[in-house]
Amino acid sequence: MQGVDHVTADEMKDKILTALEAVIDPELGIDIVNLGLIYEVELDEDGLCTIKMTLTTMGCPLTDYLSDQINQAVMQIPEVKDVEIDLVWYPQWTPELMSRYARISLGIG
Repeated sequence: MQGVDHVTADEMKDKILTALEAVIDPELGIDIVNLGLIYEVELDEDGLCTIKMTLTTMGCPLTDYLSDQINQAVMQIPEVKDVEIDLVWYPQWTPELMSRYARISLGIG
């Protein structure tokens, strides 16, 4: 069909990850993607975006704040109709999961 924008699964994943880069951890000042907190993102045919993520520590006081920010960021994407966040603790988050950008920003070699 002409005039219809067909987005591949990889392009949609990139679009979602780009939106998630706007979600900044207020304690560290780095976005959750570069911190390595996002393990997986999926968008099904009904527009449900499932985000598998972790936090730097169990019992993180920012859980609700980050969930709200994630929902706001991802819902800006027209293809997304709903967001489900699956908080997982395995694999456990470690500083090695951070991007080079995040490690440099935080002064970690």
